[in-house]
Parts: sequence; structure tokens; C-alpha cells
Amino acid sequence: MPVADLRFERKLAPQAVTETYHYYTKPHPRYWLIQNKSWGAALLDLRQFDTLDQYLERIKGKNGGAFHARRARARGYTVTEIDRNAYIDAIHDINTSIKLRQGRPMDSPYQVKQTTFECLPNFRYYGVLNADGKLMAYANLGHYGNFSAFSQLIGYRNNDGVMHLMMVDIVARLISERRARYLMYDTFFGALPGMQQFKTILGFVPYRAKYSIQ
Repeated sequence: MPVADLRFERKLAPQAVTETYHYYTKPHPRYWLIQNKSWGAALLDLRQFDTLDQYLERIKGKNGGAFHARRARARGYTVTEIDRNAYIDAIHDINTSIKLRQGRPMDSPYQVKQTTFECLPNFRYYGVLNADGKLMAYANLGHYGNFSAFSQLIGYRNNDGVMHLMMVDIVARLISERRARYLMYDTFFGALPGMQQFKTILGFVPYRAKYSIQ
């Protein structure tokens, strides 16, 4: 398993970055001898790609991420940064659209409708809109230092490739900005086969993550 050195930088958002660092490095809930997000971290090494086309070449194929993203775009879906406070009802509808995800009930916070959302300085918030402007999926992406990581990535369950499109467009922005070395999407271990496949066809690879903070 390749090793990735992931660096947190407090200056980006002192409290939020420090709290996330402690969460990632605390003992794993089942395997307490290892850190929570260390073994099998799902990472995409963005420095492998100079352009979006190079990334799309990596994830091409009949059932590849590029195919599904292209299909979603052809069906009129678009990805944009959003103000979550303008989509409070839509986000709640997505969160409660199905009772089970990844084989288990949705966590209780998803069942409660939030009345306001905080905008953290080290975060960007993305949404996928359909041709009628309806929010179909959203993602919260934190930037922590030499890596960015999703804290949420969720949408309606359909077969239009909406989640693939969102991932591809976010990766495209990160490649063009050259801001982060890695993009993290939680871990491979513990994820059901369908989620592992989703990560794999979008280019994510399991790493051993080593964390530091400054």
C-alpha cells in the first residue's frame, strides 16, 4: 500500500482544521491500535494530471467514471458552487430521500432539517442541478493543507451518473488550481463493494495516510 504524507495547516481555519486533525488521528473505533483514517485512505494523487483530459483518460472505459459523467452532462446536469442556505429544503429532501445508505440507516443528524448552514473558510460547497434547476446532489469539500477531503457527498439515487459528474468537475477544478496534492474520499476499508467500485472507477486508490499538523 503506498504511503501519503498528509499535512494539516491550522492557518486555513484554526479550530476546524485542528478538530479534523484530531478526528482523523484518533484511535480507529474498531481497531484501536491504528489511527481512524490511516489505513486504506481513499486518495487521488492530483499531481499525476496536468490537465482534465489526462484524468479522464485514467478513468475511461465502458463502466468508467468518465463515461457516467459524460452521460450525466448530456442529460442536462451541471455542477456549480452553491450557498447551502439557499437550498435548505432541497438538501433536507436529498438527506431523507432514502432510509438506508451503505447498508445502514442514515445517521440521525441527516433526519433533522437544518435551518441554517455555516460557511467555513476552508470549505467549498458544490451542487448538481438538473435541467430545471433542481438540486440533485451536493458535496462539502474541505481544504486542509496539501490535501482536500470530502466531508459529505450525497445525492438522490438514480442511474444518471450525477455523482460521477460532480466528482469529475470537482477534480477538474482542483487540477487547474494546483492547490492540493491529494483528494481524499474517506477510506476503502469498511465501505460496501458498491462504494469501493465507485471510488475505484473514479481513480481513487487505497493509501496508508501519515498525518502531521503545523
